[in-house]
Amino acid sequence: MNFVLSAVLSLSFSAAASTQVINRRIEPNQRLPQALKAAGVGASESEQIIGALGSVFDFRKSRDGDQFRVVQTEGVLEGFDYRQGATDEWQLRRDGDTLVAQKRQVEVEKKVAVVDLTVESSLYDAALAAHEDPVIAMALSDVFAWDIDFYLDVRKGDHVRAVVEEYRCKGRLLRYGEVLAANYQGSSVGKKRVYRYQLPNGELSYFQETGASARKSFLKSPLKYAHVTSKFGNRFHPILQFLKAHNGVDYGTPVGTPVWAVADGTVTRAGTEGGAGKMVCLRHMNSLETCYLHLSGLGQAVHVGARVAQKQVIAYSGNSGLSTGPHLHFALKRGGQYINPLNQNFPRAEPLPSDLLADFQEKISDVRQQLDPVSVAGLKSALAPAVLTVP
Repeated sequence: MNFVLSAVLSLSFSAAASTQVINRRIEPNQRLPQALKAAGVGASESEQIIGALGSVFDFRKSRDGDQFRVVQTEGVLEGFDYRQGATDEWQLRRDGDTLVAQKRQVEVEKKVAVVDLTVESSLYDAALAAHEDPVIAMALSDVFAWDIDFYLDVRKGDHVRAVVEEYRCKGRLLRYGEVLAANYQGSSVGKKRVYRYQLPNGELSYFQETGASARKSFLKSPLKYAHVTSKFGNRFHPILQFLKAHNGVDYGTPVGTPVWAVADGTVTRAGTEGGAGKMVCLRHMNSLETCYLHLSGLGQAVHVGARVAQKQVIAYSGNSGLSTGPHLHFALKRGGQYINPLNQNFPRAEPLPSDLLADFQEKISDVRQQLDPVSVAGLKSALAPAVLTVP
């Protein structure tokens, strides 16, 4: 079915009957009943649509941009189609005096493909330039979060290649699945290569080719993407108007940006404290502590005494306290003394046990070949697709 994207009214005629087809989108602040009325559908026909459709779709869940089509012949409602995204589609079809409702089955193809990006300014822009959904940049920043700060470490000419799952409908990308393997070659960070592997206990993690863990005890940054606006050390404070020790790093980022816990820990402070504004502090192993300042809000169940995990969203960036603009102030202490978060090198997690190495090497053999293509044709290589049916 081909929906017309703009709001148009099309008429087609045959010798036997006059058929009217109405194509529309749900506009902001509309629900389906209001949209049908605005499209010129009569009250009786609208009532039939809502009544019949209600058995398979709750029209109160309609969203801006949803598409619908009404088909009438000689003033009689013959059919109705409603689409919400690429794979969610509901239909009404006339069967005698009855309108029969169903959710249309859509075939979704799952395949493994290669994404190849070359950085000019940022990984996000590299994805756009390669005609990929920029969501892949976010996924890759997550995979390499222990080794690469995607603001400080990225350089023009860096290259990233990843083997990823893709879900497609009628050839169109719906979403990415898991990143199965990725290779980052950068002038600042060198070569970073990781593979996804499931441990016997069911846990999924990333490992280097040797079996060393991709995980470290601390992430490189508490944000997926942000730029450093002020580094560690003395600086002139724009509000207090005097030289002041800057005991952390400021990341410029919009209000509401999710903030990660850079390591497993326990919440020691959570609330509003003077010039720091809304803040959270965590206690970690080896007498290390991190603090996150000028927040707009706290993550779910974040309170003093709560245990948090690395990469858990513990807060949202803001502009509270003594702040000149939206940003996150991130501080790191060791033994009660502030240290520079940007020049620390933390140890990796435990490597794969030796008895799993053979299985690991066997499992990653296919994706390793895709990361190391031997020809131009290899750039487009993918595993045979599997077809899924989405009810």
